[in-house]
Amino acid sequence: MSTSRHVRSLIRSDISYEGDLGSVRGVDAGNFPLLRGMSMRRLVLAPGVVREPHWHANADELAYCVSGEVLVSLLDTGDVFGSFTIGAGEMFHVTTGSLHTIENVGDGEAELIIVFSHEKPEEFSLHGAFGAMTDAVLGNTFTLPASDFSVLRRETGSPMLVRRVAPAVVPPSAALPDPHKFGVEAATPLIDHPYGTARVARSQFWPALRSLAMYAIDIPENGMREPHWHPGTAEMGYVHKGRARMSILDPDGSVDTYQLEPGDTYFIPKSYPHHIEVIADEDIHFLVFFDQAMPADIGYRASTTSVSTDVLAAVFGIAPESVPPLPVTPLDPLILERVNDVDPVRES
Repeated sequence: MSTSRHVRSLIRSDISYEGDLGSVRGVDAGNFPLLRGMSMRRLVLAPGVVREPHWHANADELAYCVSGEVLVSLLDTGDVFGSFTIGAGEMFHVTTGSLHTIENVGDGEAELIIVFSHEKPEEFSLHGAFGAMTDAVLGNTFTLPASDFSVLRRETGSPMLVRRVAPAVVPPSAALPDPHKFGVEAATPLIDHPYGTARVARSQFWPALRSLAMYAIDIPENGMREPHWHPGTAEMGYVHKGRARMSILDPDGSVDTYQLEPGDTYFIPKSYPHHIEVIADEDIHFLVFFDQAMPADIGYRASTTSVSTDVLAAVFGIAPESVPPLPVTPLDPLILERVNDVDPVRES
């Protein structure tokens, strides 16, 4: 288990709820102090369970379905109603303040990885919002006698997860395309090599996105994510499958190298150089989230293309003829084929 300040285990993080209905665990600035502008939750719903209608006061939400089938119902700004189903490998996006409900409508557990555009997201529930108002106010709102609302529990908190008392109602239209929904794993890969693929959910292909994006990256044993950095963009990743090693350079010159395993999440501040490599036989599958709707990156290969050989020689204190024959790279490859053995893996 990594002890790096850049890494936390999401599957062993703080519990908001855990019981027969499922579980809610998460990392935010409270238990992961490095976080800025991003946080993450893992939501597991048992069959027939509902994540209560709620909204986030200060954060957009971007969710990836790891397994199961859920029905998402929402009321967006501008009185836009939506209802759609999400399965494994699909995503949905909800803007700040939009009311949304997540229901497990499948036969097994549903698991979602959810990222927010704030390091400490604030949340309101429909249950709590009703609890804040008197029976008379609610009666006036719905043109009903105040006594009709006396049966409601007067609470301003949230149970988070509740069980339906009747089968889910899934409208036929829920399977249709919706601007809040995106099938990232079914998308054509932006990068597609025998040594790695990258599928992207960003505003270029999903216009609903405003402040978040996600890359689904698969890298086998013979591949490596090129050392790189993201200008003006932070990165928060989740390890779905496989074991990997990452190195990150901090501004004080220290290098943090750590190992990642399934269930881990990591955070890289804006513009910090880093890389990802496989350290086991199993392919890795990472969900890599960004705090920009259209993230960019600068890779090491392109960086040396932008600098003359003479300057590189001066920087590294060698003769120009001793500079390695670095390839001219006008477009970063993002994922590289590994041509050398993996450095020895030391326990972190």
